[in-house]
Amino acid sequence: QVQLVESGGGLVQAGGSLSLSCAASGISNNVMGWFRQAPGKEREFVAAITWSTGRSLYAESVEGRFTISRDNAKNTVYLQMTSLRPEDTAVYYCAARDSSVLTTRTYKYWGQGTQVTVSS
Repeated sequence: QVQLVESGGGLVQAGGSLSLSCAASGISNNVMGWFRQAPGKEREFVAAITWSTGRSLYAESVEGRFTISRDNAKNTVYLQMTSLRPEDTAVYYCAARDSSVLTTRTYKYWGQGTQVTVSS
């Protein structure tokens, strides 16, 4: 059974940094991703990484500010967020594909989400 548990959300001022973690169980050699959903908006892709090679993919809106990484020994994926903006405010979700192909779509497993709020 796949389980994804996020942690690390909170309130931060604009320009600040925050790190999210996603502890995964029941999966291996999958692609892991982060998505976010702001109030009144659709869920959007943020970043993704492959367990095996660490190859990553980013949304244009976060490229250069966010970094996704993984610790295979801990089965944990991280999202380091810097230079945060008010428009980054959203519920952030960890997700996993049922595949090792790096893409922004078709993620099968989802965590419950963690709130990130960036004040101006």
